Amino acid sequence: MNWSDWNPFPDPRKGEYLQAPFGAGLYELRLKSTGELILVGIGQNVAWRMTSLLPMPLGRGSRNNMKKRESVFTHLADIEYRTQACLNRDEAVEIEREMIRTNRYLFPT
Repeated sequence: MNWSDWNPFPDPRKGEYLQAPFGAGLYELRLKSTGELILVGIGQNVAWRMTSLLPMPLGRGSRNNMKKRESVFTHLADIEYRTQACLNRDEAVEIEREMIRTNRYLFPT
């Protein structure tokens, strides 16, 4: 499995769109300006799960960490993302665990 290229995180206020798998996989966010890793996550539907990274009404879905949502929104112009499709959720979980063990993220969970 391969990661996509890094892409600017879309701003829904500008009509920009997200390119992500509709199925199981992972996503990773970083700051363009510094390369600092923000977070890694998984989703049964990666595209849908990534929409929960923004606060309402721009974001969708549920996410219990408002600080994470506000941070992504505040730094939106400086955030880029990449995705990786997986065969199933279990494969995504395994890759995510390894990434959390080997990388430092601003939001590690």
